[in-house]
Amino acid sequence: MMDISTQIFWLFTLAIPIACISWTVTNEEVFREPREWCINHSQNNRKYLNRKFFYLFTCEYCFSHYITLFFILFCNFRLLIPDWRGYIIAGFSLVFLANIYMSFFALLRQTIKKEKVEIKKIETDTSESQE
Repeated sequence: MMDISTQIFWLFTLAIPIACISWTVTNEEVFREPREWCINHSQNNRKYLNRKFFYLFTCEYCFSHYITLFFILFCNFRLLIPDWRGYIIAGFSLVFLANIYMSFFALLRQTIKKEKVEIKKIETDTSESQE
């Protein structure tokens, strides 16, 4: 079992790829077509379980649980307790932290987009006033 400082380091580090993968699959253009297909099935499928299954690929919070499970098994990461309870604590902690990372990333992207629009408006106003 790792000491607590090493566990905390792993917690904050493992949450980064979890957030990255979850965000990319559920929000970025590269996965737009499969995501739209899943959205369609999550909204229009007749079977309840099918709708819920396809929804998992459209929600970053939901999808992050499955990515977290993969990383916990891949890295054999446990938090605080060296038995099965450590896996559960690690799982929910990683999901929580990964979703904080994704929220910060979303806010950062929104701020950057807003600044780009403001700069474009200033440039347009400036070029119109010079003419």
